Amino acid sequence: MAVVAGDLTDYGLPEEARVLAKEVAGVRIPIVAVFGNHDIESGRAQEIRQILIDAGMVILDGEVYETQGIGIAGAKGFGGGFGKHALGPWGETIIKEFVREAVDEALRFESALARLRTAHLIGLLHYSPIQQTVDGEPLEIYPFLGSSRLEEPINRFPVSFVVHGHAHRGQLQGATKTGVPVYNVSMPLLTRSFADRPPFRVFEVPTADLVREPAATPFAASPSRGRRATDAVAS
Repeated sequence: MAVVAGDLTDYGLPEEARVLAKEVAGVRIPIVAVFGNHDIESGRAQEIRQILIDAGMVILDGEVYETQGIGIAGAKGFGGGFGKHALGPWGETIIKEFVREAVDEALRFESALARLRTAHLIGLLHYSPIQQTVDGEPLEIYPFLGSSRLEEPINRFPVSFVVHGHAHRGQLQGATKTGVPVYNVSMPLLTRSFADRPPFRVFEVPTADLVREPAATPFAASPSRGRRATDAVAS
């Protein structure tokens, strides 16, 4: 199985989604993805979603996907900042709307996690739930890279690990306050960190039906004309 942490397109245009749809048409393993901020840039997210679903991809937005004892809870997430520096809903209306979006995305993610009863739970996000994996980015943009509100539901459920993208200059790995591993699979970060190999990561998740072997063959969405594919895959 392959999971893609968002930014499936450059500018959120249907023609870009059709390029990706052609590339994945022959893939024989499940491809599960969430949208990133690029995918909603042009306000045509529903068109893009349908194009990719018709091509066989699974696009999660507060939904879940289950296979072989592994459950994936996916949502885009949003910004807002981390810990005591997180933005609060006070002041101008636009600030309150920003915080409301962060809260709504966290609730959407939590609702997905709550529906899973599989042996392994995997969180799939675009925005980061912790500060550790965005460290290295300019401090001024931390509030736009993720939100601690996304971490709270992770710590309340038996999540095996979480993957996200978006933070191109961040760190490869961190952990929530309860020790759940969080992996940044942003393609620019993987390209810099592993210059001698393709920009994707492989995660082994044993299940009751598989004895200590990868759950599926890994797949990497490589950049191509007409789409960005900046936030790479984990399988």
